[in-house]
Amino acid sequence: MMKVYICPNCGWMRIVSRRKDVECHQCGLEQMTLSNLSMVEYTNMNEKEREDYVKGWMYIHSRKGK
Repeated sequence: MMKVYICPNCGWMRIVSRRKDVECHQCGLEQMTLSNLSMVEYTNMNEKEREDYVKGWMYIHSRKGK
């Protein structure tokens, strides 16, 4: 099963399968976070929708620690 991960540091998204330890190739963070997106949802998004998703995700997750 393909999974969509997002970097909580820089927002880069990555699709992987059969891995739990997923590193970010953009900023070097050692562990990315599993997103709630399915592979189908991700592939149906255009680039603007993906950017908007990342912005929203980053905003929500930046607020959790406060």
